[in-house]
Amino acid sequence: MRAALDAAAAAAARGEVPVGAAIVRAGTIIATSANAPRTRHDPTAHAEMLAIRAAAQAIGDDRLSDCDLWVTLEPCAMCAGAIAHARIGRLYYGASDPKGGAIEHGPRLFTQATIHHRPEIYPGIAEGESAALLRDFFAARR
Repeated sequence: MRAALDAAAAAAARGEVPVGAAIVRAGTIIATSANAPRTRHDPTAHAEMLAIRAAAQAIGDDRLSDCDLWVTLEPCAMCAGAIAHARIGRLYYGASDPKGGAIEHGPRLFTQATIHHRPEIYPGIAEGESAALLRDFFAARR
């Protein structure tokens, strides 16, 4: 989670919403990323999406079933869908997102009967630090 938190802090320094992600395979980080929709002019450039793309390229496979995704914020519906399609084995996330999250909030994507893959889910990892990054970022903009 430290790599994801560091990526989130770097995103905040660039004016992006501070969300970071890291993908781990066999105990080694194979991809890290941070939110970049503003700098990339791409609404799909969420930390999870960028990390999934980078990890798939790194291992040369679209299936990441032996990988763990660590992210500082509860994934949205788009990212949860990508997690399912990539067949991520385990999802660890920090802060909950009551407005935009899709794991324990909103559509609760992985509880739907039609979802084809459900990762193991571990919420609340470094929740305080993850939430503080977001709180501080938005407080500075008000």
